[in-house]
Parts: sequence; structure tokens; C-alpha cells
Amino acid sequence: MSTNILHKHSNSIYIVLVALLSIGLLSDYAPNIDTLISPPVALFLGLVFALLCGKAYPTFNKKMSKKLLQYSVIGLGFGMNLQASLASGAEGMAFTIISVAGTMIIGWFVGRKLLKMEQNTSYLISSGTAICGGSAIAAVGPVIKAKDTEMSVALGTIFILNAIALFIFPVIGNYLGMTQEQFGLWAAIAIHDTSSVVGAGAAYGEEALEIATTVKLTRALWIIPLALATSFIFKTKGQKISIPWFILWFVVAMIINTYVLSLNETGVAIGNFINGLARKALTLTLFFIGASLSMDTLRAVGIKPLIQGILLWVVISLSTLAYIFYTA
Repeated sequence: MSTNILHKHSNSIYIVLVALLSIGLLSDYAPNIDTLISPPVALFLGLVFALLCGKAYPTFNKKMSKKLLQYSVIGLGFGMNLQASLASGAEGMAFTIISVAGTMIIGWFVGRKLLKMEQNTSYLISSGTAICGGSAIAAVGPVIKAKDTEMSVALGTIFILNAIALFIFPVIGNYLGMTQEQFGLWAAIAIHDTSSVVGAGAAYGEEALEIATTVKLTRALWIIPLALATSFIFKTKGQKISIPWFILWFVVAMIINTYVLSLNETGVAIGNFINGLARKALTLTLFFIGASLSMDTLRAVGIKPLIQGILLWVVISLSTLAYIFYTA
């Protein structure tokens, strides 16, 4: 089937893939369903679809990837214990502060001094790498009055690296013999976007997922001080800051699970059901995210933004690994 034919029928193919993924994920009777339709597999299907067929229902796809991710993260809270999660988040807090500040400084040096990139694009890539990918870029972009093209390039750069991270991080973690705790912390700090962090954590194990999710969402709260600092640096006033409110509901879900649902078997069953449904929704979310990529996005990124993104990614990944193994 030629590329032109695939593009012509992209909407139909998209609907079929979404339907098959949804049915497969919701079916508890298919053998080894978690292995057959895992987060990396769903992302890979989305990427292949986008590159071969182009974009289908772009507005719907964008809204679903955003909303379903937020609902999935909230649902994951119903499978976590508050005290254990707070302990995990506190452990990664010190390095989070250092890594956020360090990434922004290194990003400025690489983007502006070495690569001579345009200021806004370089700053957006640094922000996305430092905190939580697309969410940070979406929050900082209006503050620095970034153009649509600058936002697209930064988001495309982060997206490409996120997709790669979801595949290679679990492999590297297993090769290095990392514990669940070590991998969860590494993924939360070194992978940009929440979706890929949670996907990589889920692929590695239960404890890794819990630690990765908690540390990442704690890290995401740095969007607010970063946006405020950005408005001071760029001397902009009155710009609306996008606050990730779903993080609050994630905490509420953990509180309900810890102090209400865990008190009896029925409550535990309810929590497990919601948590399981959230994991399935997250897998479907990664298909939507993968389907957002296109050849136009790849062409728009260019070599310099990609070099900056890769260099920052390598620095933060290696420094986090060094910190984890040093403190082990």
C-alpha cells in the first residue's frame, strides 16, 4: 500500500487502531495483554501511524492526549500510599532543585553561546528539559511571548527525545542492574514529559512507577516558580501562568486511597480497579501522543534545537545516574 493511499485513508485507519487498542486494553480475557499492548508498543504504533499516514483528527488527538493523561495520572493516585509517596518525593527534592537550576544554566550556555540559537527557542527547550516537557513549555511560552513556530520547534524537540526515552531507559536500567527505586528516581528526573516518565516506570515495575510518578509530579510544581522567574528575566508582566491543577487531584486520590479505601477489602478492590483502568488509559494516551508526530514536525525541529536537546538530555541523565549510584 503506497504512502498516498495510506494518507487518503488515514482517518479510517486511525479509528480502527484506536478501537482495537481500546478493546484490547479493556479485555481482561486476552492472554498476556499487558505484554502485547504495553506503553512502548502503544507509542510505537502511534509513531508509525503518524509517519506513514500523516495526522488524523489533529484537534481531537491533541485534546485526548492532554486530558486522558491528566485523568490517568489522577487514577494512578488510587493505587499509591501517601506516606510512602511523600517519602519518595522528599528524597528526590534536593537533587530536583539542583538539576532544575543546573539545566537552565547549561541550556543557556549551549543554546546561546555554543549554538547561537534564537533566545526564545533555546529557553523553551531548556525549560522543557529542566521540569516536565510540554507542560513547562506551554506554561513558559506565553510568559516570554513565544511565537507559534518557536513553540512548535521546542515541543517537537522534546517530543522526539521523549519517544526515544520511553524505549531505551528501561533497557539501560536493566543493563545497569538498577533497583526499582533507583530507576524510578532516574526516570523522573532524566525523562522530560510526564507521559513518558509514567510509561517507562510502568514498563520497569510497580515500585518504579510509584516513585517515578510522585517525584515527577513534585518536580512539575516547579513550573510556577520558573514561570515567575521567567517573567522577571524577560521583564514581562500580566501574563497568565498555566498551573497543572491535576497534580492536586492526584494528591487527593492518594489521600482517599490511603485513609479511606485501604480500610477494607471492598475499598481496596475499588482502588485497584480505578488504578488498573488508569494504567490502560495511560497506554492509550501514549498512542495519541505518538500519533501527534508528523514529518512536518521533524522537519521543523532542525539540527541546532535537536543538538541542544540531546546535549542537555545526556548531561542530566548522566549526572542523575552519578548521583543515584553515589548515594546508593
